[in-house]
Amino acid sequence: MALAWLLRDKRVTSVLIWASSVTQLLDNLKALDNMQFDDVELNDIENALN
Repeated sequence: MALAWLLRDKRVTSVLIWASSVTQLLDNLKALDNMQFDDVELNDIENALN
């Protein structure tokens, strides 16, 4: 979720990920499959950051 949220934010110009195995890399890439958040989710994320 964190990767998807960062990737959809236009203010973020780059995202660094760490993977020590191919499995971890593939798991990180799955963030691209679901980058949609509804308004409640976005509000909850923003509130958690404040």
